[in-house]
Amino acid sequence: MSGLLVDDSYLLSILQSLIAIESVNPSLVKGGSGESRIAHQIGDYLERIGLEVIYQELDEGRENVIGILRGNGAGRTLMLNGHTDTVSITGMDIEPLEPVFRDGKVYGRGAFDMKGSLAAMLVAIQGIVSSNVQLEGSVVLAFVADEEYASRGTEEVIKEYPADAAIVTEPTDLQVIIAHRGYAWAKVEVRGKAAHGSLSDVGIDAITKAGKVLVALDELERRFQNQERHPLLGRPSVHASLIQGGIELSTYPDYCRIDLERRTLPDEDSHAIEAELDEILSNVTSSDRHFDATSEVFFYRPGLEVPEDIEIVDYLTNACHTIIGTKPELKGAAWWTDAALLSRAGIPAVLFGPSGEGAHSPVEFVDFESLKITARILAEVVSSFCR
Repeated sequence: MSGLLVDDSYLLSILQSLIAIESVNPSLVKGGSGESRIAHQIGDYLERIGLEVIYQELDEGRENVIGILRGNGAGRTLMLNGHTDTVSITGMDIEPLEPVFRDGKVYGRGAFDMKGSLAAMLVAIQGIVSSNVQLEGSVVLAFVADEEYASRGTEEVIKEYPADAAIVTEPTDLQVIIAHRGYAWAKVEVRGKAAHGSLSDVGIDAITKAGKVLVALDELERRFQNQERHPLLGRPSVHASLIQGGIELSTYPDYCRIDLERRTLPDEDSHAIEAELDEILSNVTSSDRHFDATSEVFFYRPGLEVPEDIEIVDYLTNACHTIIGTKPELKGAAWWTDAALLSRAGIPAVLFGPSGEGAHSPVEFVDFESLKITARILAEVVSSFCR
């Protein structure tokens, strides 16, 4: 294994300190502390390394921290991006905020998703600085809030910090992710007519009418199962996530709402999803004159797909070959990441990070050997891309 040296003991120390900070996303979990404390902890590390440090406040208790290592201005800018928020720490089978290093694994909430990668970003840049590597280009380290909910952190970053390419350091088992699915959240509101339960000729049951929408969604999902598959991402999907309606047992319900999630391929935009729902409601209406419903896509995130031959892919795969002796596979992912926002903003972005298990699960850990390799590979990419 060759390449720039990184400090493994420093890597473990930083990771354990980050896991010990509760940074639960309060948009997901009421009472979550948010990202300000961990942002300032990371900011302290960045200042010790010698980087320029900037904070971006989203809300009270919600902050990004940006570290910039400036070159001489003659080269390109690379962004390393990772999120500081986590999902809930309740109900875990391990102590979520008391990191344990055992059998080559570091346990704790966020160890895998994705505080291990944050530590690797810091140690990679510390290795660049301590090795006196002279960069022509700059490095932007973006430690962002709110990825687990609405990605407002990366939305703020791209307003102020352009780059020629980006690596989002989500855990990828040391493979390079060049595509992932997007998603849309939508609601369907069905209106009936409230009446006493004995008045069947007056009442219109919004819940049973909504059932026709559920049947249509099931048919749509079956069509997806039979359509031609994307070579990296497979097929799109749809599922009903939430349903609410009804007043009491002896009253016809006058309202029912279905909330659904539609996982999309990169070429599917929000307008396509809106048209899909409009068609479902139109088909039901044509066969039921008492059906009255509207739909709305209230949140949308695009998918990601970058060409295999873009420069950042070459630099990353070549760095993997230098450090571990083999080039990684180019893969797709079913889950969503901030890389899609970066790419849509004109910053070609790919994903690369360590191995582990347990994202959003009762037991979470990152494989420490893969984390050491991740740090070395990131340092190698920075030293080559930014020269």
